Amino acid sequence: MKLQKGAIVNGFTVTDKRSVREVNSEAWSFEHKKSGAKVIYLANDDDNRVFSISFRTPPADSTGLPHILEHSVLCGSRKFPSKEPFVELVKGSLNTFLNAMTFPDKTMYPVASKNPKDFRNLMDVYLDAVFHPNLYNQTEILMQEGWHYELESKDKEITYKGVVYNEMKGALSSPDALLQRRVRAVLFPDTAYGFESGGDPEDIPQLTQEQFVAFHERYYHPSNSYIFLYGDLDIVDTLEFIDSYLAEYDEVDCNSAIQHQKPFTRTVEKELEYPVSSTEKLEDKTFYSLCFVAGDATDPEQYLGLQILEHLLLETPAAPLKQALIDAEVCKDASGILVESILQPMIGVRISGSNPDQKDRFVKTVYQTLEKLVREGIDKKLIESSINVFEFQLREANYEGMPKGLVYNMRVMDSWLYDGDPLVHLAYEPVLTKMKTALTGRYFENLIERLLMENTHRALVMLKPRQGLEEAKSAKLRQELAEFKSGLSETELNKLVRRTKELRQRQQTPDSPETLAKIPLLAIEDIAPKVESLPLQEKRENGAQILFHPQFTNRIAYVNLYFSVSAVPQELLPYLFLLARILGKVSAGQLSYSELSNEINIHTGGIQFDVSAFSLSNTDEQFSPKLLVEAKALVEKLPQMFELVSKIINKSCYDDEKRLKEVIQETTATWENSITGYGQAFVSNRVLGYFSPVARYTEYGMLDFYHFVADLEKNFQSKAKEISAKLREVAELVFAKNNLLASIALEEESYPAFQAAFPQFYADLPRRDDKPVKYQFTLSRDNEGLITSGKVQMVAKAANYRRLGFSYHGSMKVLETILRYDYLWSQVRVKGGAYGGSAKFERNGNLVFFSYRDPNLKETLAVYDEMAEFLKRYDAGEREMIKYIIGTIGRLDIPLTPSMKAQRAAEQYIRGLAQADRQKERDEILQVKLDDIRKLAKLVDAAMKENYLCVLGNEEKIKQNKTVFGKLVQVFE
Repeated sequence: MKLQKGAIVNGFTVTDKRSVREVNSEAWSFEHKKSGAKVIYLANDDDNRVFSISFRTPPADSTGLPHILEHSVLCGSRKFPSKEPFVELVKGSLNTFLNAMTFPDKTMYPVASKNPKDFRNLMDVYLDAVFHPNLYNQTEILMQEGWHYELESKDKEITYKGVVYNEMKGALSSPDALLQRRVRAVLFPDTAYGFESGGDPEDIPQLTQEQFVAFHERYYHPSNSYIFLYGDLDIVDTLEFIDSYLAEYDEVDCNSAIQHQKPFTRTVEKELEYPVSSTEKLEDKTFYSLCFVAGDATDPEQYLGLQILEHLLLETPAAPLKQALIDAEVCKDASGILVESILQPMIGVRISGSNPDQKDRFVKTVYQTLEKLVREGIDKKLIESSINVFEFQLREANYEGMPKGLVYNMRVMDSWLYDGDPLVHLAYEPVLTKMKTALTGRYFENLIERLLMENTHRALVMLKPRQGLEEAKSAKLRQELAEFKSGLSETELNKLVRRTKELRQRQQTPDSPETLAKIPLLAIEDIAPKVESLPLQEKRENGAQILFHPQFTNRIAYVNLYFSVSAVPQELLPYLFLLARILGKVSAGQLSYSELSNEINIHTGGIQFDVSAFSLSNTDEQFSPKLLVEAKALVEKLPQMFELVSKIINKSCYDDEKRLKEVIQETTATWENSITGYGQAFVSNRVLGYFSPVARYTEYGMLDFYHFVADLEKNFQSKAKEISAKLREVAELVFAKNNLLASIALEEESYPAFQAAFPQFYADLPRRDDKPVKYQFTLSRDNEGLITSGKVQMVAKAANYRRLGFSYHGSMKVLETILRYDYLWSQVRVKGGAYGGSAKFERNGNLVFFSYRDPNLKETLAVYDEMAEFLKRYDAGEREMIKYIIGTIGRLDIPLTPSMKAQRAAEQYIRGLAQADRQKERDEILQVKLDDIRKLAKLVDAAMKENYLCVLGNEEKIKQNKTVFGKLVQVFE
């Protein structure tokens, strides 16, 4: 059937067709005649297909109803009645994306897959889930995913439990996240944005089953849906399939429109508190934000203009507002706040490492700086550099593993949801042209004047620390629950105990084979038997070892320079990790650090630095540590890119004490937020570092690094000369010809451009003959309780199975899938109420189990210890094993961008991992049998008996369980 505007296709009217060359697509718009559902289809030859259905879901309170509903619709439906169809899909799909997301005003259900059969299966389950969920008649779903009173027996303490309840306790533990969420509430007091769509733990227990059902009835209707399709599809057949779900509905008015907030006539100020641990100092712990409501999301020019403005003001070493705030000594770090995916975008500045008496100075500095920029004009080089950053990103369209179609989907929603043109944020060329007028005119100066200086719709929020706040809140909650319990009758108590047991019973009762069989499943034959071959050719240029990865890159060169750091003495390792944070942020050669930042952004797509230790494929005791310089640029810009990299690594200035102090302060502030927000990464490596040399090396760049830089900051005046000298010493040990392994990804025909640009860079490197250092790490079973002010825990146990006599086998990857989506999902998330739990088995012998946003501690450690018994008794039919095999391959076969392919190939080369090793692993996965999984019980049992454990989290909880630990550690001073 030929599509044309006005045609009727399987119940849909073709309402529009446009070419969007920026995303290489033909955009088709459809409307379902009967239900009013709207569809956008971006047609192109991308085989990584995307489908999503989204709903406008404005919250009316902070009970987290949209978020809990997002979890709950995926807990069984009319056609797929199993308790967790989502989990069953994750176990046995080749998806390249499978999730659901709650935003302040919408809920999205996207899926992606390169396998057409799998793609249709995913669509089927998601469409049935959103329109026909089991939550109407199964009240245990709200109890499990949202909240419930937990009462195991009448004499026990009553508590709140629920997945979202604990997820949001974790999400709001980070002061940075808390600040941004509270700012939005202050700026939009009269609209949906004034509420927390994710849920505030203090409000979540107010949600009732009746409200829950009513919200779904109102908003999860096709008339309120936004359906998005992307990629190489048979659109006629796809519309017919979607119509099979929509045809039973008539169009209705869901009354879901987002309302505009009436502008403020003056600045609104708010002072809030956040908890810190009992011994944590209060000095330099205050956060501030000054934010503005700016325009409308449907305006494409302002949408991109705000992004560029926020970047040039606050997001680079050359950013004038950031530097002014640092120079004024009102904070340790300053960054931007930009939320453009709401009806009225908000833009602002956030500072950390400040104090309560700095409010007036903060505000004065912001306005004086903005006034100066408007009066004197913004540096045109800075404007050019920021515009180039966004132009490079838009043209590159490299989203590091996330399907392009999903990113485009989210951009479409940023106008479509508000009844604007859905394609305005994809067709970026006219807007970029408009932005470039700023290179000769006053575009951004006028934007500052109009959206910031003259804008009275703004909020000033202070977030200051308070010791004992979390303990006080916990005590108050316990008292309230105790009073609630004391007011219950015998009948009511028995009912709560019964409901708790009924929920447990539901959670523990497996779905029947007949129910599980309704979830669509691929066959083993649908999996490619051969592992993907990553392009790699070994070459030499001017004596340097080169790894060349020929592939289509759209004329972008991806260059990774791996410098061996094995000559860096053990006592200097903290400075090695600091060096990676300093490079590119200090002056280099004749370029000041702000000039350097501009040049990087004008001529490249970015230059980044990191330190990694690559263990050999079969041991954690031998490893190759590298400092990685990761750079990318258009092929014609390779000479400029190499010149900039050369300046940075050979001519960086380490003697500017003022600048060193600024970067160290910024690093400390950034890491404080990272530890709170991403604790599972820190606790996982920490526990491995008790026994694993490669993890112990990495720990110099993890929690130990935070303590190192915090000490440098505290004692900077006395250590400044030492810091400069040691950074220079480390740099000289690292950046040498004989330390370099270069990796380059670009088209074959562009390789001569690399050959022409590389020699001068290589010639500028010195040659050294330093011998590798033999590190002597002190390894011990510290079993730490890492204390923070967080409301939940990250709980980890680990061991090295090779040292226990076991060897790596592909079945371990299948076991990861089984544990993540069966045992740990059931025990840690569903029953325990944590946001998640995971397992990781590495080739080098290291294994780690960890939970995140977990209300429990001892209980989760017991879950790990009981895992071996679970595996001994583990039973799964052939269909279930096939499902886990497919899901495992799906995780391993995520689509790789050209830069990801090059980096993965280079890292496997460094680790000594051959194509044959990868193929052997794949063969073992595809041939896994039930008995292979059961055999791993012995390994897990031996590993858990090693009793290496680490927990990061709530002070009160850790101290209550202090006998578990070898030592208690205050993470923050």
